[in-house]
Amino acid sequence: MLRVSVNSGARAGTPATFNVLFLCTGNSARSIIAEAILNHHANGRFVGYSAGSRPKGSVHPLALHCLRAQGLPVESLRSKSWEEFASPDAPVMHFVITVCDNAAAEICPVWPGHPVTAHWGVADPAAVEGGDEATRAAFRHAFQSLRHRIELFTSLPISTLERQALSEDMQAIGTAGS
Repeated sequence: MLRVSVNSGARAGTPATFNVLFLCTGNSARSIIAEAILNHHANGRFVGYSAGSRPKGSVHPLALHCLRAQGLPVESLRSKSWEEFASPDAPVMHFVITVCDNAAAEICPVWPGHPVTAHWGVADPAAVEGGDEATRAAFRHAFQSLRHRIELFTSLPISTLERQALSEDMQAIGTAGS
C-alpha cells in the first residue's frame, strides 16, 4: 500500500516540508497567486513554487496589486519556465497542481519522485474583458478561489491518506468554489 507522507516527521523518512508546484501556461497570474498564498499560509509544512509552459517573463501587475492588497509579499515572485523544475538540481516536488486548462492539457515534463497531481482550473483573470473594474474583480475572484482551495488542501490529513485517496481529495478541491 503506497502512502504519501507530507507532514512534519510523522513517520520515519517523512520530509519536514513538502514542495508544491503550481503550473499555468504564462506563469504571470494564477500560478503566481497560488505560490504566494501557499507560502504565506504554509506554516512550515509546504513550500510553494510556480512555473509556466510558456512563461510571459513578467508577473501581471494586477496579480501583484491583488497580493499586496492582501498583505502578501511579492518581492521574490517571478515568471519562469517549468523546465527549471525538471532539471536534476531542482527541488523534488511532492505535488504538482495545474491551475489553468491550457497547462492541464499540455504534455508536462516527467517530474522526479512521481508527485501527486491535480487540476484546479481557475478562469484567467487577465483574459477578462470589460474594463479595469471587471479585470480587478476577476483577479480578486481568482485570489479568493485559490485561497479557499489552498486552505482545503493544507487542512488534509496528508500523512494518513493513501496516494489514491489523496489524489481524489485534491481533484475534488479543484471544483471547490467553482
